[in-house]
Formats: sequence, structure tokens, C-alpha cells
Amino acid sequence: MEKEKIIVGLDIGTTKICVLVGKKNEYGKLEVLGMGKAVSDGVVRGMVTNIDKTVIAIEKAVKEAEDSSHIDINVVNVGIAGRHIKSTLHRGSITREAVDEEITVEDVAKLTSDMYRIVTPPGSEIIHAMPQNYTVDYEGGIKDPVGMSGVKLEADFHIITAKTSAINNVYKCIKRAGLEVDNLILEPLSSSLAVLSDDEKEAGVCLVDIGGGTADIAIFYDSIIRHTAVIPFGGNIITADIKQGCMVMEHQAELLKTKFGKAIAEEAGTNELITIPGLRNRPPKEISVRNLAYIIEARMEEIIELIHTEIIASGFQDKLAAGVVVTGGGAQLQYIKQLFEYITGLDTRIGYPNEHLGKGKRDEVKSPMHATGVGLVLAGFKALDYREEYHRVSKGAISTATKQSNKKDKQPSDFFRRMLNKTKGLLIDDYDSKKGY
Repeated sequence: MEKEKIIVGLDIGTTKICVLVGKKNEYGKLEVLGMGKAVSDGVVRGMVTNIDKTVIAIEKAVKEAEDSSHIDINVVNVGIAGRHIKSTLHRGSITREAVDEEITVEDVAKLTSDMYRIVTPPGSEIIHAMPQNYTVDYEGGIKDPVGMSGVKLEADFHIITAKTSAINNVYKCIKRAGLEVDNLILEPLSSSLAVLSDDEKEAGVCLVDIGGGTADIAIFYDSIIRHTAVIPFGGNIITADIKQGCMVMEHQAELLKTKFGKAIAEEAGTNELITIPGLRNRPPKEISVRNLAYIIEARMEEIIELIHTEIIASGFQDKLAAGVVVTGGGAQLQYIKQLFEYITGLDTRIGYPNEHLGKGKRDEVKSPMHATGVGLVLAGFKALDYREEYHRVSKGAISTATKQSNKKDKQPSDFFRRMLNKTKGLLIDDYDSKKGY
């Protein structure tokens, strides 16, 4: 049934709105059936600021995705980002009544659901409550308590909150576009599903998703999400710097960044020049590639230093054996990998959402800028926490085994069934002979 399930991911970004339609193929890989994109005019730094413009963009992207996939889209997994996203650590506990019985999946689920009831700052609400390590009867450091015996079950939770108004605006846009929300997922978490391997999450890794308006951070260690943060700067601020520094139009600044931009100025040739058309009745303008690189490098250094500060603040800097994985549209900037390594001192690679993708018609999906969209589709097939997957499978196996055992208990054995039928037959023959038939 999972192979037949079709999931739609809706990435509401600062620069683009992207819709991906996908399903699992026979090899367990994600097959992208359709894709739609639209320019995002109503979103600033990850937050919806103009509902009407955002709705029009969503409708356009959905229509394009429907036409290319030949599937009617009604329900979507949507991502949320923005500087309003906050993360904190909280501790929760429950006291179990059934002392003699083992801790079950239901006990763990009850503890997690209780965390969604904690008091948050006014105007915000919880979007994710993700367990870290559990404690059973004051015995700490337990990854998964299911199957253990104990009375008091406790856990540290990574709580992610978002502004209620920002969440409501996202829901309004989707509802006006004639769609329903299945899951609301923090964007760096969905990106992690697409670009990070299980080994990297276990060893310790920092995912950095550089979008148009924000740079999102998610730190994993021991296969568990440990820290999330949002830096309120992205690719758009670099474009704005180029526009001001080179005195060009905004669309020209964007083209200069994407086609000729370099994150390290020393890698640019000293004599390289770019000629761009002048404004009306004015001569063409020449721009030095080295000067362009200086503008980009200055801003990228600032963004990476803010990211590095966040890594240090998380307390996991010395535990990131897998280093940094950079994804998102900003990851396409030349020499960004080397600049990250120089500033943070951590091994860095560019995150491409290829690992879980099967062969498809749209090769552009394999670009880092579509990592969030691919992750939102994968979220329909994979859990954000590996323990959820295990619990679901084990619970299904237990319920199946219980059903089968109940079935066996209700059905008589073959020997007993034969004896019962034989007795029935003798009684009927005796009854018929007495009646004279």
C-alpha cells in the first residue's frame, strides 16, 4: 500500500514556492511524478506577509504540478521557517499505574503528547516536541524505554515553537488555495530527511539550509535532533549588497550572484570583467569579478560566523564528527564549502537530495535548492525520529500477532472440528431413523 501512496510537498520559500508530487517505486526510492514552481512575492524571510500574493503563487505552482503529474492535489505536507522559530529544552514525566507491566509505546506517546500542553510564551505554539534521552526510575541515558519495567518515566524534550500568527497565515493561504494540510514540518527537519544519511546523524552533523530569506540550522547527534535555530539572513541579502555595491538593478544583481558569484574573492581573476547593459541611452557597465566576489565574501563570512556561533552555543561543536552539510539555494554558490571549512574548522560537504531519489523525468529536483521539497514528500513515508518508525513497526507486529493468536483461540483445532462434525452426523442419523425417514 505504501508504494501506491502519493504524497505532495509544498515548500513556501522566500524566493520560490515549489510543489513536488512523489511516490515510492518498487525499489523503495522516491519517484517524483510532478513538479510546479512559482515566484514567491508574498513571503519575506520565511514568513507570509501578503496572503493574496502567496495564494496566487501556490495556485500557480499546484496547477503546474497537477498538469505534469496528472494527479489532483488536495492534501499537502507544508514546511514552515522564519526568524520567529524558537527552540528550548523541557523535561517531562509520567507515573505509570501498571507497575508489573512493561513500558509500552502508548506510555511513550502519552509522555510526548503531554509536552504539547506546556505553557509557551504568549502568541506562540508548539509545532514539534522531540524526545532526547529517557529516564526510567531515575536511571538516565536511555534512548528507547519501550519494553523496560519501571514506574516513573521521564524525558528531556527539544521543543520547537512558532508564532501563532505565522502558522495561521500559512493555514489561511493553503485553505484559500483549496488545499488541506496533512503535516506542518519545520523546514530544516524536512531537509534533513532528504540530504543526511543515518551514519551522519549518529556521528554528529550540523545541517545548514541557506534559503533566500533565512539560514536554517539543525544539529543531530546520536541519531537524535539536538538543536535548531534560524539565522535571519539568506541569499536575498547578498543580492541586495550586490545591487547597492555595483549600482545595478535587482534582477541583474541576482544574475551576477548566480552566474559569476564566488564565496572566496582570491579565487576570482583580477582581470575578469562582466559587461551588463546600461539603462536607457546609457553606455554598458563593466563590473570586476574580483570586486563582486569581495562583496559576496564579506556577507557570507558574516552569515557563517553567525552559524558558527549557534553551533558553539548548542554545546555540540566538539561532537560533530560528520561536520557540516550545506544545502538550499545558497549552497550552489561557488567555493562556499571551502569558506565554511575555513571559518568553522569543520569538514563540509554540499547536500544533494539524491540518496532517496529514484530515476525521474525532472533532474532539477536533484539540486540542493529542492532539498526541503523532497524532504516534505519523504516525510509522508519516513518519521522525523527513527524511534517513531521502530515503534510503529513493532506495534504493528504486536497487534498482528495478537490478532492471529486471538483467531487461533477462537477457532477449534482440526481434530476437535472433525469430532464435532462426526458427532453432529450421528445425532442427525439417529433423529432421522426415529422419525421414520
